[in-house]
Amino acid sequence: MDQAKAADLLGAHVSTRGGVQTGPARGKAIGATAIQVFTKTPNQWREPVLSAESRTAFRRECDRCKIASIVAHDSYLINLASPDPVLAARSAESFAAELRRCHLLGIAAVVSHPGNFIEEREAGLLRNAAAITRCLQEVPGDVMVLLETTAGSGTALGTTFEELAALREAVGESVRHRIAFCADTCHLYSAGYDVVREYDAVWRRWEEVIGLRHLRCLHLNDSKTPFGSRRDRHELVAEGSLGAEPFRRIMRDPRFLTVMKVIETPKGDDDVTFDRRMLRRLRAYGRAAR
Repeated sequence: MDQAKAADLLGAHVSTRGGVQTGPARGKAIGATAIQVFTKTPNQWREPVLSAESRTAFRRECDRCKIASIVAHDSYLINLASPDPVLAARSAESFAAELRRCHLLGIAAVVSHPGNFIEEREAGLLRNAAAITRCLQEVPGDVMVLLETTAGSGTALGTTFEELAALREAVGESVRHRIAFCADTCHLYSAGYDVVREYDAVWRRWEEVIGLRHLRCLHLNDSKTPFGSRRDRHELVAEGSLGAEPFRRIMRDPRFLTVMKVIETPKGDDDVTFDRRMLRRLRAYGRAAR
Protein backbone atom coordinates (compact mmCIF):
# COMPACT_ATOMS: atom_id res chain seq x y z
CA MET A 1 0.00 0.00 0.00
CA ASP A 2 1.39 3.46 -0.87
CA GLN A 3 1.38 6.65 1.22
CA ALA A 4 -1.81 7.89 -0.43
CA LYS A 5 -3.66 4.83 0.80
CA ALA A 6 -2.46 5.51 4.35
CA ALA A 7 -4.56 8.68 4.35
CA ASP A 8 -7.62 6.50 3.83
CA LEU A 9 -7.13 5.19 7.37
CA LEU A 10 -6.72 8.53 9.15
CA GLY A 11 -9.31 10.34 11.22
CA ALA A 12 -10.61 11.26 14.64
CA HIS A 13 -13.00 10.40 17.39
CA VAL A 14 -16.16 12.22 16.34
CA SER A 15 -19.34 13.12 18.17
CA THR A 16 -22.53 11.16 17.61
CA ARG A 17 -24.72 13.83 19.16
CA GLY A 18 -28.13 13.39 17.54
CA GLY A 19 -27.63 9.69 16.91
CA VAL A 20 -24.84 7.41 15.74
CA GLN A 21 -25.83 8.05 12.12
CA THR A 22 -24.55 11.65 12.49
CA GLY A 23 -20.94 10.55 13.05
CA PRO A 24 -19.85 9.94 9.44
CA ALA A 25 -20.81 13.46 8.30
CA ARG A 26 -18.77 14.92 11.15
CA GLY A 27 -15.87 12.80 9.96
CA LYS A 28 -16.29 14.09 6.41
CA ALA A 29 -16.34 17.68 7.68
CA ILE A 30 -12.82 17.34 9.11
CA GLY A 31 -11.44 15.39 6.15
CA ALA A 32 -11.41 12.03 7.93
CA THR A 33 -11.64 8.69 6.20
CA ALA A 34 -11.55 6.74 9.47
CA ILE A 35 -13.56 7.52 12.59
CA GLN A 36 -14.03 6.35 16.14
CA VAL A 37 -17.44 6.78 17.76
CA PHE A 38 -19.39 6.14 20.91
CA THR A 39 -22.49 4.11 20.10
CA LYS A 40 -24.06 5.30 23.38
CA THR A 41 -23.52 8.01 25.98
CA PRO A 42 -20.20 6.91 27.52
CA ASN A 43 -20.84 8.08 31.09
CA GLN A 44 -24.32 6.56 31.50
CA TRP A 45 -25.42 2.96 31.91
CA ARG A 46 -28.58 3.43 29.87
CA GLU A 47 -28.46 1.26 26.75
CA PRO A 48 -30.05 2.79 23.62
CA VAL A 49 -32.27 0.82 21.27
CA LEU A 50 -31.03 1.00 17.70
CA SER A 51 -33.89 1.25 15.25
CA ALA A 52 -33.68 -0.32 11.82
CA GLU A 53 -33.86 3.20 10.39
CA SER A 54 -30.84 4.45 12.34
CA ARG A 55 -28.82 1.36 11.41
CA THR A 56 -29.61 1.82 7.73
CA ALA A 57 -28.90 5.55 7.96
CA PHE A 58 -25.52 4.92 9.61
CA ARG A 59 -24.36 2.54 6.90
CA ARG A 60 -25.67 4.84 4.16
CA GLU A 61 -23.83 7.82 5.68
CA CYS A 62 -20.59 5.84 5.92
CA ASP A 63 -20.81 5.12 2.20
CA ARG A 64 -21.80 8.67 1.30
CA CYS A 65 -19.00 10.22 3.36
CA LYS A 66 -16.42 7.68 2.16
CA ILE A 67 -15.51 6.54 5.66
CA ALA A 68 -13.22 3.58 5.02
CA SER A 69 -12.68 2.35 8.58
CA ILE A 70 -14.70 2.64 11.80
CA VAL A 71 -14.17 1.58 15.39
CA ALA A 72 -16.31 2.16 18.45
CA HIS A 73 -15.05 2.96 21.93
CA ASP A 74 -16.83 1.37 24.85
CA SER A 75 -18.32 3.12 27.91
CA TYR A 76 -16.10 4.79 30.50
CA LEU A 77 -18.16 3.08 33.22
CA ILE A 78 -17.25 -0.48 32.24
CA ASN A 79 -14.79 -2.29 34.51
CA LEU A 80 -14.55 -5.96 33.60
CA ALA A 81 -11.74 -6.47 36.15
CA SER A 82 -13.73 -5.24 39.14
CA PRO A 83 -13.87 -7.44 42.27
CA ASP A 84 -17.33 -5.97 43.03
CA PRO A 85 -19.81 -8.57 41.71
CA VAL A 86 -22.52 -5.97 41.06
CA LEU A 87 -20.25 -3.67 39.04
CA ALA A 88 -18.67 -6.63 37.25
CA ALA A 89 -22.07 -7.99 36.20
CA ARG A 90 -23.29 -4.58 35.04
CA SER A 91 -20.04 -4.01 33.14
CA ALA A 92 -20.34 -7.35 31.34
CA GLU A 93 -23.94 -6.63 30.40
CA SER A 94 -22.95 -3.23 28.99
CA PHE A 95 -19.94 -4.65 27.14
CA ALA A 96 -22.03 -7.37 25.52
CA ALA A 97 -24.56 -4.73 24.49
CA GLU A 98 -21.74 -2.72 22.89
CA LEU A 99 -20.66 -5.76 20.89
CA ARG A 100 -24.24 -6.29 19.70
CA ARG A 101 -24.59 -2.66 18.58
CA CYS A 102 -21.32 -2.85 16.68
CA HIS A 103 -22.51 -6.02 14.97
CA LEU A 104 -25.80 -4.40 13.97
CA LEU A 105 -24.07 -1.26 12.70
CA GLY A 106 -21.36 -3.12 10.81
CA ILE A 107 -18.58 -1.65 12.97
CA ALA A 108 -15.61 -4.01 12.84
CA ALA A 109 -14.13 -3.44 16.29
CA VAL A 110 -14.60 -1.87 19.71
CA VAL A 111 -11.69 -0.24 21.54
CA SER A 112 -11.70 -1.09 25.23
CA HIS A 113 -9.53 -0.02 28.15
CA PRO A 114 -8.48 -3.00 30.26
CA GLY A 115 -10.19 -2.76 33.63
CA ASN A 116 -9.04 -1.57 37.05
CA PHE A 117 -8.03 -4.47 39.27
CA ILE A 118 -8.68 -2.45 42.51
CA GLU A 119 -7.26 -5.02 44.94
CA GLU A 120 -4.96 -7.63 43.36
CA ARG A 121 -3.49 -7.32 39.87
CA GLU A 122 -3.35 -10.99 38.78
CA ALA A 123 -6.89 -11.69 39.99
CA GLY A 124 -8.12 -8.58 38.18
CA LEU A 125 -6.47 -9.66 34.94
CA LEU A 126 -8.12 -13.08 35.14
CA ARG A 127 -11.52 -11.53 35.89
CA ASN A 128 -11.10 -9.20 32.92
CA ALA A 129 -10.18 -12.05 30.56
CA ALA A 130 -13.01 -14.27 31.79
CA ALA A 131 -15.58 -11.51 31.29
CA ILE A 132 -14.32 -10.74 27.78
CA THR A 133 -14.48 -14.45 26.96
CA ARG A 134 -18.08 -14.75 28.15
CA CYS A 135 -19.17 -11.63 26.27
CA LEU A 136 -17.56 -12.72 23.00
CA GLN A 137 -19.13 -16.16 23.32
CA GLU A 138 -22.50 -14.53 24.02
CA VAL A 139 -22.22 -12.27 20.95
CA PRO A 140 -20.90 -14.42 18.10
CA GLY A 141 -19.70 -12.86 14.88
CA ASP A 142 -16.66 -10.97 13.66
CA VAL A 143 -16.60 -7.88 15.91
CA MET A 144 -13.09 -7.54 17.36
CA VAL A 145 -12.06 -6.22 20.78
CA LEU A 146 -9.06 -3.89 20.63
CA LEU A 147 -7.44 -3.70 24.06
CA GLU A 148 -5.94 -0.24 24.49
CA THR A 149 -2.60 0.57 26.09
CA THR A 150 -3.04 2.54 29.32
CA ALA A 151 -0.97 5.32 30.91
CA GLY A 152 -0.39 3.56 34.23
CA SER A 153 -2.52 5.61 36.59
CA GLY A 154 -4.18 4.02 39.59
CA THR A 155 -4.90 0.30 39.33
CA ALA A 156 -5.47 0.20 35.57
CA LEU A 157 -4.39 -2.94 33.75
CA GLY A 158 -2.66 -2.78 30.37
CA THR A 159 0.26 -0.47 31.14
CA THR A 160 2.93 -2.89 29.95
CA PHE A 161 3.18 -4.91 26.76
CA GLU A 162 3.67 -8.04 28.86
CA GLU A 163 0.40 -7.45 30.70
CA LEU A 164 -1.52 -6.84 27.48
CA ALA A 165 -0.10 -10.06 26.00
CA ALA A 166 -1.01 -11.96 29.19
CA LEU A 167 -4.56 -10.61 29.05
CA ARG A 168 -5.01 -11.81 25.47
CA GLU A 169 -3.53 -15.19 26.33
CA ALA A 170 -5.96 -15.56 29.24
CA VAL A 171 -8.99 -15.04 26.98
CA GLY A 172 -10.68 -18.31 26.00
CA GLU A 173 -9.07 -20.02 23.04
CA SER A 174 -12.37 -20.26 21.16
CA VAL A 175 -12.64 -16.44 20.92
CA ARG A 176 -9.01 -15.32 21.30
CA HIS A 177 -8.78 -14.64 17.56
CA ARG A 178 -11.17 -11.72 18.16
CA ILE A 179 -8.69 -9.95 20.47
CA ALA A 180 -6.24 -7.40 19.08
CA PHE A 181 -4.81 -4.07 20.27
CA CYS A 182 -4.94 -0.28 20.05
CA ALA A 183 -1.77 1.66 20.96
CA ASP A 184 -2.13 5.24 22.21
CA THR A 185 1.02 7.36 21.81
CA CYS A 186 0.22 9.53 24.83
CA HIS A 187 -0.41 6.47 26.99
CA LEU A 188 2.77 4.73 25.80
CA TYR A 189 4.90 7.76 26.62
CA SER A 190 3.27 8.32 29.99
CA ALA A 191 3.69 4.63 30.87
CA GLY A 192 7.45 4.75 30.23
CA TYR A 193 7.77 3.68 26.59
CA ASP A 194 9.96 6.39 25.07
CA VAL A 195 8.63 6.72 21.53
CA VAL A 196 10.55 10.01 21.23
CA ARG A 197 14.13 8.87 21.88
CA GLU A 198 13.73 5.10 21.51
CA TYR A 199 11.12 4.78 18.77
CA ASP A 200 12.62 1.72 17.09
CA ALA A 201 13.26 -0.05 20.40
CA VAL A 202 9.67 0.46 21.55
CA TRP A 203 8.15 -1.08 18.43
CA ARG A 204 10.75 -3.83 18.40
CA ARG A 205 9.67 -4.69 21.94
CA TRP A 206 6.01 -4.64 20.85
CA GLU A 207 6.81 -7.08 18.07
CA GLU A 208 8.66 -9.39 20.48
CA VAL A 209 5.98 -9.41 23.19
CA ILE A 210 2.67 -8.88 21.38
CA GLY A 211 3.32 -9.00 17.63
CA LEU A 212 2.68 -6.11 15.26
CA ARG A 213 0.17 -8.29 13.39
CA HIS A 214 -2.15 -7.75 16.38
CA LEU A 215 -1.95 -3.93 16.23
CA ARG A 216 -5.16 -2.76 14.51
CA CYS A 217 -5.51 0.87 15.63
CA LEU A 218 -3.26 3.77 16.67
CA HIS A 219 -4.46 6.69 18.76
CA LEU A 220 -2.21 9.58 17.74
CA ASN A 221 -2.24 11.88 20.77
CA ASP A 222 0.47 14.11 22.14
CA SER A 223 0.78 14.49 25.93
CA LYS A 224 0.37 17.46 28.27
CA THR A 225 2.59 15.71 30.84
CA PRO A 226 6.26 14.62 30.75
CA PHE A 227 7.72 11.21 30.00
CA GLY A 228 6.78 8.55 32.55
CA SER A 229 4.16 10.74 34.25
CA ARG A 230 1.63 7.88 34.34
CA ARG A 231 -1.07 10.43 33.55
CA ASP A 232 -3.56 10.40 30.67
CA ARG A 233 -3.69 14.00 29.43
CA HIS A 234 -3.96 14.45 25.68
CA GLU A 235 -2.50 17.39 23.76
CA LEU A 236 -2.58 18.52 20.13
CA VAL A 237 -0.24 16.59 17.83
CA ALA A 238 3.35 17.95 17.98
CA GLU A 239 2.38 20.53 20.61
CA GLY A 240 3.04 18.51 23.76
CA SER A 241 5.89 16.63 25.40
CA LEU A 242 6.22 14.13 22.52
CA GLY A 243 6.77 16.79 19.86
CA ALA A 244 6.51 16.18 16.13
CA GLU A 245 9.10 13.47 15.52
CA PRO A 246 7.28 10.30 16.69
CA PHE A 247 4.21 11.32 14.67
CA ARG A 248 6.36 11.94 11.59
CA ARG A 249 7.89 8.52 11.99
CA ILE A 250 4.56 6.77 12.47
CA MET A 251 3.09 8.41 9.38
CA ARG A 252 6.14 7.30 7.35
CA ASP A 253 6.54 3.84 8.88
CA PRO A 254 5.61 1.14 6.33
CA ARG A 255 4.62 -1.19 9.18
CA PHE A 256 1.69 1.09 10.00
CA LEU A 257 0.35 1.87 6.53
CA THR A 258 -2.58 -0.54 6.97
CA VAL A 259 -3.25 0.39 10.62
CA MET A 260 -6.07 2.90 11.14
CA LYS A 261 -4.97 6.07 12.92
CA VAL A 262 -7.32 8.18 15.04
CA ILE A 263 -6.73 11.40 16.97
CA GLU A 264 -8.39 12.11 20.32
CA THR A 265 -6.85 15.55 20.77
CA PRO A 266 -8.49 18.70 22.25
CA LYS A 267 -11.19 20.12 20.00
CA GLY A 268 -11.19 23.76 21.09
CA ASP A 269 -14.38 25.75 20.63
CA ASP A 270 -15.86 23.54 17.91
CA ASP A 271 -15.70 20.01 16.55
CA VAL A 272 -14.04 20.93 13.27
CA THR A 273 -11.20 23.47 13.33
CA PHE A 274 -8.58 21.72 15.48
CA ASP A 275 -9.33 18.22 14.19
CA ARG A 276 -9.09 19.34 10.57
CA ARG A 277 -5.77 21.05 11.30
CA MET A 278 -4.35 17.98 13.05
CA LEU A 279 -5.28 15.66 10.18
CA ARG A 280 -3.71 18.04 7.66
CA ARG A 281 -0.56 18.10 9.79
CA LEU A 282 -0.37 14.32 9.97
CA ARG A 283 -0.96 13.92 6.24
CA ALA A 284 1.80 16.43 5.56
CA TYR A 285 4.16 14.29 7.66
CA GLY A 286 3.26 11.30 5.51
CA ARG A 287 3.58 13.13 2.17
CA ALA A 288 7.04 14.42 3.08
CA ALA A 289 8.39 10.86 2.97
CA ARG A 290 7.40 10.20 -0.63
